[in-house]
Amino acid sequence: MGLVYFAGGVKVIRIAIVEDDEKYARQLTDFLHRYEQEEKTSFEIKRFRDGDEITEKYRAAFDIILMDVQMQFMDGISAAEEIRKTDSEVVIIFITNMRQYVLRGYAVDAMDYVLKPINYFAFAQRIRRALGRVEKRVHKQVTLDIRSGVLRVDVSDIYYVESQRNFLIYHTCIGDYESLSSMKEAENSLLPYNFFRGNKGYLINLAHVGGVNENDAIVHGEALLLSRRRKKQFLEALTNYWAAVR
Repeated sequence: MGLVYFAGGVKVIRIAIVEDDEKYARQLTDFLHRYEQEEKTSFEIKRFRDGDEITEKYRAAFDIILMDVQMQFMDGISAAEEIRKTDSEVVIIFITNMRQYVLRGYAVDAMDYVLKPINYFAFAQRIRRALGRVEKRVHKQVTLDIRSGVLRVDVSDIYYVESQRNFLIYHTCIGDYESLSSMKEAENSLLPYNFFRGNKGYLINLAHVGGVNENDAIVHGEALLLSRRRKKQFLEALTNYWAAVR
């Protein structure tokens, strides 16, 4: 889980280029490779030729999207609107030769824009800023393998994870999502973020525990059964968490 990954000990940033003009697509790719060499970083780059190509079965698999605004089948603004329905965190930078699109870009939470013709130093400045944003949020999110694809979620938005027979249900503030991952995988990913097992079927976000009664933890108004074996440890973890956030 998580988007930024490591290959051979090197952090790899996943970048999508959405550009229908071959000349500009090559230029953006060349600029990214130049930035890699100068800044000793590593990018994994994927090219899309139109907005409809990236939005079809979109997977939240990118850290940064460089998006042309004017394209033949689906313009960049419309593509960004579709992407934002499932991915609120990917950094979007618009590539355009028309300043009037800039204000529309802010409506889809675009971080910035680059004007054509593209200047490398202005471009590098935007990439550096985008990487700073990626660094700030990467350790606070997980990417869930759900039945319809993948979904990136802030860990603070997860109430609890429920184990069913062959899948998990992530109960979040934006809805409930089924995942084919195991409880062990979920536990390994979420334990650093103050999640604790209430029993073998629940992994609970301590930040959303409103209280504990005789048998249950009250999580976002819902009573989740605590097992006898785990209750003492759960209460200790909860007490420590509450003390730390005061």
